[in-house]
Amino acid sequence: MGEKIAGLDVLGEEYFADPHAYHAAFREGAAATRVVLPRGSRAWLVTRYEEARSVLADPRFSKHHEGFRRVVELSRPDGVEGPAFDESLARTMLNMDPPDHTRLRKLVTKAFTARRVELLRPRVREITRSLLDEAAARGDVDLVDALAFPLPITVICEMLDVPMDRRDDFRQWSNVLVGGSFEPVDIQAAGQAMAGYLLQLVEHKRADPGDDFFSELVHAGDDGDRLDQGELIAMAFLLLVAGHETTVNLIANGVYHLLRHPDQLAKLRDDPSLLPGAVEEFLRYESPINQATVRYTTEDVELGDVVIPKDSLVLVSLLSGNRDEAKFPDADRFDITRPTGGHLAFGHGIHFCLGAPLARLEGEIAVGMLLERFDVTPTEDPESLPWRPGTLIRGLVELPVNLTPRGAR
Repeated sequence: MGEKIAGLDVLGEEYFADPHAYHAAFREGAAATRVVLPRGSRAWLVTRYEEARSVLADPRFSKHHEGFRRVVELSRPDGVEGPAFDESLARTMLNMDPPDHTRLRKLVTKAFTARRVELLRPRVREITRSLLDEAAARGDVDLVDALAFPLPITVICEMLDVPMDRRDDFRQWSNVLVGGSFEPVDIQAAGQAMAGYLLQLVEHKRADPGDDFFSELVHAGDDGDRLDQGELIAMAFLLLVAGHETTVNLIANGVYHLLRHPDQLAKLRDDPSLLPGAVEEFLRYESPINQATVRYTTEDVELGDVVIPKDSLVLVSLLSGNRDEAKFPDADRFDITRPTGGHLAFGHGIHFCLGAPLARLEGEIAVGMLLERFDVTPTEDPESLPWRPGTLIRGLVELPVNLTPRGAR
């Protein structure tokens, strides 16, 4: 494979381009493998399904942000610059253990129940229809720009009543903050810009609340609980970024693999009832999140055939677990009729993705309406398309396609 440091594989550009090859070798070798992260820190990467699922639910693998900072310092060699943190964005529930995590999750769970999400179906269809109308007028489009990005960002902004006037800025900041391969100065600048924008949003909601979920969070919570300003900024960051990033890649990755597998595309066209199962296969086969956010060990932990020492950084590859032959027979085969269930694309345990019902709904509607209206053909070789750099996100930079109205040929 690619570059090594002190005998450890470096998760750099070659890894970003084809993580599946690395993961297959890692799964063959051990339950967890020591690697070098893009910014130089040493970490253990968990790549087998059973061990991945176990770690995601094991409290010995902590996510508390203060402890994480300490362990990061221990994990990097002298002279290697640490990651750039923006304190105002770090206090999300993704970076917390119980009871803090429990308190924050309780406050936001009600916004993402399957019932409340289903009520959004007509609006999601309306937004999708409008985006596809615009795309039809152009014919040749980048499907990421035309559909995969604007649909989920519009939905989550409407849910939180966030103005759309800085959508492009928000996308740029998000790309830097979740990309993982940018320079510290760029990460710090994006974090400060994002935090400043979200602070203005919080202050606006405090002064002029609307009939939306985020206004509820700003002004009150369950049992009189209330988020402080730092928690509100971090929560807005998490809801907005997580509320669109996963779905962007779910839609684009799914269409990408349908184009690479014409037999599966034809099968889905012939039987649209296969769409919910197809979305699950999109999620399993090319998971929108490669590695779950970082954990660290609070004690020595025996994991399969290795012992991970206390105070070690640990990353779980959802992407790899979902390609583990021990769980999914013929795992490298893209099959939209595969029995659904069990994949790790949305995580597992107390940090399971709150937005999973919304992502599934948006993915199903976007791909379903796209295929209903258009014959979709790639305008560039799919094998040559670049993937976004970084260990967190698994998503295409762009997906150039031609959209021809069905029946027009």
